Amino acid sequence: MILKDPIAGHMVTQIGNHILTFLPPQPFDYSFYIVDDDVFNAFASPAANIFAYRGLITALDSIDELAGIIAHEIAHAASRHVSESIDRAKFINIGSLAGMLAGAIVGSKSGGDAGAAIITGTMAVSQTAMLTFTRENETEADEKGIMFLKKSCFAPEGLLSGLVKIRAADYRGVEGIPDYFKTHPGTGSRIAHIETILSGYTPLKNKIKCDEDFRFDMVKYRLLGLYADIEPAFNQLTTKLNSNLPPADAAAIHYGMGLVYARKLMRKKALSHMKKALSINIFDPMVLLEMGRIYLLNGEPQKALDVLNGIEKDPVMGLTARFHQANAHLELKNLTKAKNLFNTVLNKAPSVYPKAYYSMANIMSLEKKQNLSHYYLGIYYSEINNNKTAIIHLNKALDKLRDEAKIKKAKELLARLKKRSADNIKN
Repeated sequence: MILKDPIAGHMVTQIGNHILTFLPPQPFDYSFYIVDDDVFNAFASPAANIFAYRGLITALDSIDELAGIIAHEIAHAASRHVSESIDRAKFINIGSLAGMLAGAIVGSKSGGDAGAAIITGTMAVSQTAMLTFTRENETEADEKGIMFLKKSCFAPEGLLSGLVKIRAADYRGVEGIPDYFKTHPGTGSRIAHIETILSGYTPLKNKIKCDEDFRFDMVKYRLLGLYADIEPAFNQLTTKLNSNLPPADAAAIHYGMGLVYARKLMRKKALSHMKKALSINIFDPMVLLEMGRIYLLNGEPQKALDVLNGIEKDPVMGLTARFHQANAHLELKNLTKAKNLFNTVLNKAPSVYPKAYYSMANIMSLEKKQNLSHYYLGIYYSEINNNKTAIIHLNKALDKLRDEAKIKKAKELLARLKKRSADNIKN
């Protein structure tokens, strides 16, 4: 699942876009995503889509480490390694299939052992061939990634320390997996190669400086506090808070702890940690945004509005602030303000805030507009993949809808949902 967190997504995209400025013109527009999983990995897919796992970001210690791994994945995409691997796999798999068929024929005529040996040997050869190509690609991606990083505002040593952490994760339980099942094989040899490349490296005196505060620590502990498993995240943050921390680190960890306490439904403690973070980073919009959300969860919509005031102008967090403001106005029965804010959110990023459709359904119900309430519920349930419930509400909406645009959208959505349901039954 792709993690649709605007703040974390913005950081990863900005890192990638900065690195891309040092590449020649590319045939694709690059896209950057976070995968919502604790896995310590990243990968590139065809057409220059770069994916970093949530677990990778929370396991790293600096923006340079994350930038190093993203630069490595950009180098894969720029070198067309994924497409080349697909082409190679076609030829290797044809040979493998021929070998396995031969093994099956021999096995059927000789009792099985000889056939099994041919099949096993064929698979081993094909896996070894792919692994050889993969290792060559990894080396090239490391070399190109370091070249990009040397020109960027990030330290190229970040790729090295990031790989060291990946190797440490291997030793904690992944090392026993054969290399051909790993997306980044040969970590130890890659570390040695990168150490050689970076030996004697000194940054240029006029090395470019980052013109944006990527706020890596705040994003890291946001991901840990909002999306990681609660108890491990709580234990990790508690250990951090009990150590001697510089103020900047303490603010980020209090922020993460506040997010965890909110998920544990301990909202007073959540707000206490948010206030501690805010006492260190005064007027920090990331902290204020979550304070507003927690006040809302605690049944204090007016306090939420007071805290969120002004954040709606932030270019990254503004839309999320409007979403929370809309919910606060709905709680206060300021239906017109709530409706206008929800419409703004849905016009700009409907897939990121599907709950806005549910809230619009509530508003329509309060206004005695049941047809529109069913309409918005139909869209909401389709967004969260509850097809059966979505179809029920859309059919009810079509019985009484009068708006031609909404009728058209409901019919189109209904047709897609019925096709999706039919396909699911077939499969």
